Parts: sequence; C-alpha cells; structure tokens
Amino acid sequence: MALRIFDLDETLTCCDTSSLFCEYLKDTGLVTDPEFIAEEERLMEQYTQGCMSVHEYIAFQVKPLAHMSVAEIDHLTESFVAEVIVAKIYPQAKTLLKELRSAGHRLVIVSATAAFIVRAVAKQLAVEDVLAIELVTENNRYTGEVDGVPTYQEGKVTRLHAWLEAEQESLEGAAFYSDSMNDLPLLEVVEQPVATNPDPRLAVIAGERNWPQLNWTI
Repeated sequence: MALRIFDLDETLTCCDTSSLFCEYLKDTGLVTDPEFIAEEERLMEQYTQGCMSVHEYIAFQVKPLAHMSVAEIDHLTESFVAEVIVAKIYPQAKTLLKELRSAGHRLVIVSATAAFIVRAVAKQLAVEDVLAIELVTENNRYTGEVDGVPTYQEGKVTRLHAWLEAEQESLEGAAFYSDSMNDLPLLEVVEQPVATNPDPRLAVIAGERNWPQLNWTI
C-alpha cells in the first residue's frame, strides 16, 4: 500500500511538543534562566513566520541538557511524553493511524522537532518510521549541532527522498497530512495533500487548491 506521511506538532497533537518540552525543562528545574521560555517563544514566532533557524533553535534547546547522556535524555523524554503529551494526541489521529495501519499502509512521521522527542511520541503512536532533526553526539552527549539535513521546509522533501531510496519506497499514491505552511514543499510533491488542523495561511491555499481539510478536536 501507499505511504501515509504525517507531520507531528499541531497535526497529530494539539500542541507543539518541542515548546512543551522546553516548558517541562523549566518545570522540572533543569532550566533556571527566567528568560528561557521567552526566548523559546521568540524562536517559535520565527517558525510561524517561516524564517526560524533550526540550527539556532536546536542549540538553544539542547544547551540545558549538555550535562546529560543520550540515554538520560531519552529517559527524561519518555517521562515528558507520558506525563504531558499523551493527553494532547488527537483521538481522531489515533483512530486514523489505526485504520491506515489496518489497511496496510506504511506510516511515517516527518517532523521539524528534535528526533529524540519525535521518536518518543511515535512510540506511543506505534509508528516505527521517523524522520526528524538528528543531533550530533560526542562522548554520548548531544553537542547542540544538527546532524545532516534538517527536516524543515524543503529539507523534509530532501530527507524523505533519501529515505525513499534507502527503503526502496516511492511516493506513488502517497498522502501527507500537515497543519503548517512550512510544510508546503512536501505537500506539493505528494499525490494526496491533506491540510490537517491547518494554520490560517495553509487553510487559504488548501481552499484554493481544493485539498481535503481535517479539523480535529481533543
């Protein structure tokens, strides 16, 4: 069966998992800088405008974790997902994923969030294939640098094509579900673009192009 590709934040979840992870770092005492959340909000506003530097955001987000090993961060992230994110996954998303899986489609999440967060959420959703922002490691710790092409804007297309070649898959009949104008490059290369909880700009484009639109609620 054909691929069914999903963005994560505000698509499968009613939140931005990366932003909530930053709040979780503050709430658990791993961040004490009072300006940390304000800086994260500034960067996310740039994301909304389509001009955020992924490299800057990742360096900012990972800095408070510099003393932790990859395994420790994975454990922290699993707790974060269980405590915060599970309740924010759209029920309709869970139902759709189950239906698509039962129909034999291969499910893929392609996200502009750090891979350690995306994989933890994908595990809850029983989605094995994940393309996300990979991080450079040294001495079993994240350096704060992005490893390879970031899955952001056109980078999602680049990474997906590389994955397709490696997995001997194709985009024939593929669908991509996303909320974000930042994902327009990937929405434009699949046969079945689906605007899912679309932001205002994407909703306009979806309407003009007669793309299906889904609007889910918790």
